[in-house]
Amino acid sequence: MTAQPAAPALATGSKLPHELDDRQRALAFFTVLTAVVLEVADTTIVNTALPAIRTGLGASPSAMQWIVAGYLLTLGSLLLLGGRLGDAFGHRRLFLLGVAGFVAASALCGLAPSAGVLVLARVLQGAAGAMMGPQTMAIVQLLYTPLERVKRLAFFGMIIGLAAIIGPILGGFLIELDLFGLGWRLIFLINLPVGLFALTMGRITLPRTGEEHHGLAIDLAGAALFAAGFGMILLALIQSHEDMPLAQAASILVGGIAGVGLGWHRASTRRAAGLPAMIEPSLFALPTFRWGVMAAMAFNSGSVGFLMIFAVALQQGLALSPLQTALIHIPFGLGVMIAVGLIVPRLLPRFGRRLPMAGGLLMAGGIVSTLALIHAAVEGGPVLIATLALAGIGFGTLSGPLGPIVVSEVPRTHAGTASATMRTAQQLGGALGIALVGSAYFAVGGNDAAARLAGLVPGAIMVAALLAVAVLAVSRLPATLFAAERKPVAD
Repeated sequence: MTAQPAAPALATGSKLPHELDDRQRALAFFTVLTAVVLEVADTTIVNTALPAIRTGLGASPSAMQWIVAGYLLTLGSLLLLGGRLGDAFGHRRLFLLGVAGFVAASALCGLAPSAGVLVLARVLQGAAGAMMGPQTMAIVQLLYTPLERVKRLAFFGMIIGLAAIIGPILGGFLIELDLFGLGWRLIFLINLPVGLFALTMGRITLPRTGEEHHGLAIDLAGAALFAAGFGMILLALIQSHEDMPLAQAASILVGGIAGVGLGWHRASTRRAAGLPAMIEPSLFALPTFRWGVMAAMAFNSGSVGFLMIFAVALQQGLALSPLQTALIHIPFGLGVMIAVGLIVPRLLPRFGRRLPMAGGLLMAGGIVSTLALIHAAVEGGPVLIATLALAGIGFGTLSGPLGPIVVSEVPRTHAGTASATMRTAQQLGGALGIALVGSAYFAVGGNDAAARLAGLVPGAIMVAALLAVAVLAVSRLPATLFAAERKPVAD
C-alpha cells in the first residue's frame, strides 16, 4: 500500500515565514486579523454602554470620558514603542504578550467594581493593544511578498473599518442580551474567548520571524514624554468642566504641551545624532505627510467625539434602549461602506483632494443635522436615517483616501514608521476628540432629559470645528497629488 503524503503540520512556531505553505500562511493571517478586530472594536464598542456604566458604577461625566479616552491615550502613545519592541524582541513574542495582556485587562474591565478601576483597566487594555497592534502589520509583511501583500492589506483595511463601525452596534446587542445578568460587562468579557482563541492560534500558527535585534536601542524616555504630555492635555480638558479650577487646568495644559514639545525636540536631536527616536521628524517635511496626518488627527477627533455623544444622547436624552441605539447606527455604517467600497475607488483618481474635502463637508453637515434632530427629540424616521447615511458617506469619503495620501511620497525605508505615526495620530486624535467634544457636551447637560439634550448644541459645534480643520488640512495638499507624474520619493 502506497504511503500517503503527510498533511502539513499545523504548528509553525518553529518555522520561518518563507517555510510556510499557503494553508499555514492563511491561518496565521486569520489569527492576526482576529487580534486587529479586538483592538479596533474596543475603541467604539464602549460608546453604547456608557449610560449603563454610569448607572451601574455611578460614573461621573469625566469618568465616562476617561473610559473611552484612557484606552485611546495609551494605545496611541505606545504604538510606536510597541513597534520598536517587536523589532527588538520578535514580532511573534510581542504579539502573544500583547494578546495575553489584552485578555487580562478585558477581564479586569468586565469585573471592575468602580469607575476608577474601570478607567485603570481601560488604560492597561490600551497599553496591551499598543504592544499587540504593530506586530499584526509586521507579521503580514513577513508572511507575504510585496505583490501578494496588496490584496491582504486591502482586506486588512476593510476589516479594520468594519470593526470600528460594528463596535457600537455589537455593544448594543450584547447589553440587550444581558447574558447571565452581566449587562454592560459582557462587552468586555466577550473579549476573553476571542482573545484566548487568538492567543492559542497565535502560539500554533505564527512563525518565528528570525529578525530579532536584541541590541536595538529603544527611546523609552521619548515615549514617556509623549505619553505624559498628551495625558496632561487630556486631564486638563476633561477635568476642567467638572472638579478642577480653571487656573489649575490651564497650568496642567501648558505642562502637557511642554511635554509633547520636549518629546518632539528629543526626537529631532536623536535623529540628527543618528540615534533611534519614537518618531521620524523628517517625514513632516513632506507636505502630503504633514497635512495628511493633521487631517487624520482632526478627522478622528471629530468622528470619535461624535460617536460618543451620539450614543449617550440617544439613551440619556431620548431614553432609547441599547438595542435601539445600536440599530440607529446602521444607516451610518452603510453610508461608510458605500463610500469606501464604491465612491472612493471610482472618484478619487479623477477628483483628487477635492473628493475628501467634499466628504468632510458632507460629514459635518450630516452630523450637525443628525444632532439637531436628536436635540429636537426625533427618535427615528426617514429624515434621521438620511442624515446619518449622509454623515456615513462623508465619513468614508474623507477617511478612505487619507491612508494613501499620507504614504504617497514617503520613502520606502520609512514606510513602516509613516504608517505607525499616522495610527498614533489617529488614536491620540480620538482621545482629544473625547476630551473636546465630550467636555462641550457634558458641560451644558444636566440631570433631566431636556438638559442632557442641550449639550448637543456645543457638541455639534465642536465636531463641526474639528472637521473644518480636517478639510482645511486636506485643502493644503498638492493639487497634483494623484497625477501620474507625482511619484513616491526614492529610497
